[in-house]
Amino acid sequence: MVATSSRPWLSKYAPGVPAEIPSPTQPVYGGLEQAARLYRKRPAVEFMGRRTTYAELIDQVSRAAEVLRAHGVGKGSIIAIALPNCPQHVVAFYAAMRLGAIVAEHNPTYGAVQFAHQLKDCGATHLIAWDKALESVAGAMRAEPTVAAKMEVAFSVDLTAALPASKRFALRLPLPRARALREDMTVVGANPALPGVRVTSWEKAVKRARRLDPWVPGASIDDIALLQYTGGTTGVPKGAILSHRNLVANATQSVCWVAGLRPGDETFYAVLPFFHAFGMNLCLVAPQLVGATIVVFPKFSVDMVLAAHKHTPATLFPGVPPMFDRLERAASERGASLQGIRHAICGAMAVTPAVAERWEAATGGLLVGGYGLTEASPIVGGNPTTELRRPDCIGLPFPSTEARIVDPADPSRDLPEGEAGELLVRGPQVFSGYWNDPVETAAVLTPDGWLRTGDLVVMEPDGFLRLVDRIKEIIVTGGFNVYPSQIEKELALMPEILDVAVVGMPSGDLGERVVAAVVLAPGAKLELEQVVEWGRQRLARYAVPRELFVVQDLPRSQIGKALRRIVRTQILEGSTVQAAPAKSPGLPLASAP
Repeated sequence: MVATSSRPWLSKYAPGVPAEIPSPTQPVYGGLEQAARLYRKRPAVEFMGRRTTYAELIDQVSRAAEVLRAHGVGKGSIIAIALPNCPQHVVAFYAAMRLGAIVAEHNPTYGAVQFAHQLKDCGATHLIAWDKALESVAGAMRAEPTVAAKMEVAFSVDLTAALPASKRFALRLPLPRARALREDMTVVGANPALPGVRVTSWEKAVKRARRLDPWVPGASIDDIALLQYTGGTTGVPKGAILSHRNLVANATQSVCWVAGLRPGDETFYAVLPFFHAFGMNLCLVAPQLVGATIVVFPKFSVDMVLAAHKHTPATLFPGVPPMFDRLERAASERGASLQGIRHAICGAMAVTPAVAERWEAATGGLLVGGYGLTEASPIVGGNPTTELRRPDCIGLPFPSTEARIVDPADPSRDLPEGEAGELLVRGPQVFSGYWNDPVETAAVLTPDGWLRTGDLVVMEPDGFLRLVDRIKEIIVTGGFNVYPSQIEKELALMPEILDVAVVGMPSGDLGERVVAAVVLAPGAKLELEQVVEWGRQRLARYAVPRELFVVQDLPRSQIGKALRRIVRTQILEGSTVQAAPAKSPGLPLASAP
């Protein structure tokens, strides 16, 4: 590690946050095992009103591990999990961790094409999937026969099996609302068949299984635990290889970072998907380290969150800015309380000061932003959970984390303080590379372990990091570098604009031209001339948008981050089908001279 004198950010840490975390000694499953010893009777998981204690959870995990072992899973086996957030997801994940298997997480709402790529790439031999995802998986297997040829068995998961008995009964009532909700949660009727692969009910298999023999060997700290697919902003998704050490280290960094956590007395809300690295860390791995209750939501729903907060109030809420904005607005309109949420951790994008101020007034707690990427398990750092937090910055590097600002063209050359450069990080949470992709690995990971984040940042004198933009998304126009996030920040202040994404489009000798895709506020109208006039008062002339698209919505990642790459592709291909009906779909409403 670098010397303390070269880490100015340490002085801004919240009281009690260490400069270094202890080196992890136990694999991921060890956290659950310890929590079950210390907090046996405490609820570990709550789902739609049904609670599972730590004693019950570890029993289910043991039986699930025996199911997997009996079907040939052992150390190093690859298990694909394609589930929404649900108790079965928690059990399946920790059962795989207990056996030393490698979990490959997949978005259960993927279509056949996405499943085909990822299942072929990871080479999974076992699958645990939401029954509603099986049709897409079947399509993937037909498209890629090697996927089915390698798959030994698939387990089908029925979300309704995790509901309280009263709610399961209600779903079977001959009422339109009950029928619609049931169809939203599970397949009504027979499960789709997978070509050449036997499909077994996960719930039935776990229920009738015996407990795993405690002498069955498990994982070691440096074994691979997870293949987390990433690359949504750079191209074809790649499997980031994350070890037990990576996951435990980052979860430890996370719980150390949040000042005042009370072991055995915290409630984490799991609205972020477990199949995303952010949700995996803060909603699945970290809670076990402090014996927290995880309130699990199959998807983000304002109604479900507000209802849950009445009877099982959250104390820590990880999320993304739109979630906090919508929850606070709904709570205010309905007279509902958000009090008691002491810590809200925001990721994926910057939260505006206005949203943070409203949230903190409504909860009495703090809303702080963090920064990370999947390759760092995923959190690199964040704002301190004190009054020193700075909404204009992405925060401070985590304990045991080194940071450098370098010349993007020559990462061996460090840049002076205050100059924008590429952020490089090194620490126990940094991955070892991409699965089956040494070329991409070499492009982002230096031989001495520094991860090239691809983000352009400035380090302030006190160690706070301020994001300028992603290097690969910088727009170069007429020889000038234009940063999309800076333009988006200014355009978002226009009362007519509800949401915005700025991209660069090919423009001959100029290189690229600046293009804005906007979602209008209800009832608003907007012309390019208005945007140009607004921009000229706030931006450099070369940064003012030259074209304007009005769209109904912006494509976003699973945690709500606007995907500029997809916006750009849609414009290039003329496939912006969500263009406003006032003009021809897919065509710009106007162009600036």
